[in-house]
Amino acid sequence: MKNLFLTILCLSSLLFACTNTDPNVDASGVDELESLKLDRELSKSDKAYDDLLYVPIYSDIYVDASNTNSLLSATLSIRNTSHQDSLFVSVIDYFNTEGDLVRSYIEDPIVLQPMATVNYYIEKDDVSGGPGANFIVELSSDNTNVKPLVQAVMVGSTSSKAFAFSTDGYSVK
Repeated sequence: MKNLFLTILCLSSLLFACTNTDPNVDASGVDELESLKLDRELSKSDKAYDDLLYVPIYSDIYVDASNTNSLLSATLSIRNTSHQDSLFVSVIDYFNTEGDLVRSYIEDPIVLQPMATVNYYIEKDDVSGGPGANFIVELSSDNTNVKPLVQAVMVGSTSSKAFAFSTDGYSVK
């Protein structure tokens, strides 16, 4: 019985060790951002609407008077609210508290079809951004009437309490 338990434990460990831990890669191994890559260059007509958004991210916050901080996971959500028009995303850059670029998430523009959403998840243990982390997101569309929604949702816990809150993206153009 003990050998059977050890065998199951080892096989379970191997199974979970081989599992992809990137939350933005689906079960078939496709990176969501890669699968949305635009198959052509953006033209001037694709930029009738053109905006640059700042989205605050909190990768940790202070939770009590003793300045104990709690790590947070964060999800950046870019939503195309148009029923008819595509939304193009040219830049998704992540900056740390000091304003240094931590990483660029896309090299080429991606396209969000009408009513589509793309999310990017930052794991709780990723402290590279610090408490003042932020995203810069560049968006465009061939219709000036689009009204995309860009938000971040942070989730954390401390002892037996869990909490979540969101921030909105703000135009800085």
